[in-house]
Order: sequence, then C-alpha cells, then structure tokens
Amino acid sequence: MIHIQKRILITGGAGFLGSHLCDRLIKEGHDVLCLDNFFTGSKRNISHLLGKPNFELIRHDLVQPIFIEADEIYNLACPASPIHYQYNPVKTVKTSVMGSINMLGLAKRVEAKILQASTSEIYGNPTMHPQKEDYWGNVNTIGPRSCYDEGKRCAETLFFDYHRQNRVNIRVVRIFNTYGPRMHPNDGRVVSNFIVQALKNQDITVYGVGSQTRSFCYVDDMIEGIIRMMNGPDDFIGPLNLGNPDESSILQLAETIIRLVGSRSKIIFKPLPQDDPLQRQPDITMARKNFDWQPKIDLDEGLKKTIEYFKGIVPALMPR
Repeated sequence: MIHIQKRILITGGAGFLGSHLCDRLIKEGHDVLCLDNFFTGSKRNISHLLGKPNFELIRHDLVQPIFIEADEIYNLACPASPIHYQYNPVKTVKTSVMGSINMLGLAKRVEAKILQASTSEIYGNPTMHPQKEDYWGNVNTIGPRSCYDEGKRCAETLFFDYHRQNRVNIRVVRIFNTYGPRMHPNDGRVVSNFIVQALKNQDITVYGVGSQTRSFCYVDDMIEGIIRMMNGPDDFIGPLNLGNPDESSILQLAETIIRLVGSRSKIIFKPLPQDDPLQRQPDITMARKNFDWQPKIDLDEGLKKTIEYFKGIVPALMPR
C-alpha cells in the first residue's frame, strides 16, 4: 500500500481529542497544521510535537476567517464540556456556526475533504434508546445547554448544505462521551470530576440518584473511528455515531473509579441539572458495517490509563 503524505488542518488541535489526532497523523507521516485559540486547548497537550518538521502550530480563533492550504480538514474546534460552553454561550454558538462557515468556505476554495466533529448532544434528552443516526432528537432550544446542542445541530445543517449546494466533500461524525489522558482537570465532565475527587479523597458528587446512563469510549478507539470515517468512501458522508455501546450508570462509574484509585471518597447526591440527559447510548451498527469499527478498550483499562495521567499532571492532587 502506497502512503500518500497529506497536508492536514486540525481545528481545536491542542484540545483533548485534537491533540491525540495530531499525534496519530504525525505518526503516519502527514504534515499537520494545528489551529487553536487556547480557550480550552493547552500547549501542554502538543508541546512534544513542536520540534517536529511536519508539525505547525497556529494560534487563531475560528470565528475569524483564515486562508491556508490543506488537503483535509478536521473541524474539532468548540468547547465541549458544560462548564466551558456555558461560560460564554454566545461565543460557543459562534464557534460552531461561524467556525463551520469559515472552514467549509476554505474547503470549498481549496477542494479539501472536511470532517465535522459533531456530538451525541444533538440528540438532546433522547426518547429513542439507543440512539440511531436517523433519530432527529429531543432538544430544548432555549435551555442552558442549547448553545452547544443547537450550535452543533446548525453546523451539521451547514455541512450538508455545502455538500448539496457546492459539492464540498464532507464527513460528519457524532461523538459520544470520550475520555482518556489530556482531559482538562477542571472541565466539569463526569470522568475527570470523579477521578480528581477520588485522588483527593473528597466526596464524589453524583447528580440525581446516579441512575442516568452514559457510554464511555476511550480516546484511542475514538481517534481510530474518526480517521476511518475520513478515509472512507466519498459516497458515505454520515452522520455516523462513534462511541462505546456498553452502557453504565453514573453511580457505577463513581464506584469503579473509587475502586481503581483506592480512594476513601464517599458518594454524595445532588439535584439533577436542567436538561441533563437521562440516557445516552450509541447505536454503532453503521460504524461496524461500513468501517468494521467498534471500541476495543474496556472501561477498567481505559480508566486506569486516565487515572495515571491525572496522577502525573497534578501531583498536588495526590493524598499525602
């Protein structure tokens, strides 16, 4: 098989998912342009790549147009945790909508293939379980999470309209809960929250009674799925669910993390936040059928790797 070196732009490339994608594509020998405004991304995530000749870091806000040459574009830029996307909700919408317009315009001009990192949040608080790609969702358009949910839904609309109207070569993946090294320790997401609290032997906060479910996919599995979708046939553009169909309750997750850390933390319960989905599980039949893709790393194994990362980046978290 002949390897073709490509010039690849990754927006949000210094973020959690973006930095792992940079690693993978650099390893494959491609020229990678990492674009980030460092609102939630971190230079620490990509510092090990800065000296490589096929890696370039560009500080830029996607809301503003950029003129650049690329063969492929992975559009990952957008704060993805409630604590971050609700900090400046108008900016969140702008990043999803105006950012998509700018990247789609770029893809149109330079004839690049472009992938949109959409989200399971477009399904809202789902009435279908598990969620299939043809489900239209159950989203509150005016709630505190809508800046992210509706921004991502509008981005999908833009991608498909650019494809129909301008024949832009698109891909759309809907990413379900993903975890692993380089998660932000203060992003408010359940895995990072629980690990930090467990390492500090603090009470672990569970909302509601902890019966709400999530499906957690380890980052390496997610990156593999995203790349397979980008490299797939042009007649399959998505949307495509990517996530782990093994469902677990939030309470089960808390208990597992306490066990793996060896923590003395106790579990406490608080009221459920507004519009927090009660169930979230992907139907990945389409990913299995089209790309022979499914997650390989189980929750215990992935959590152990993630816990080791958190121990390393925040030594002050460790119990004395």
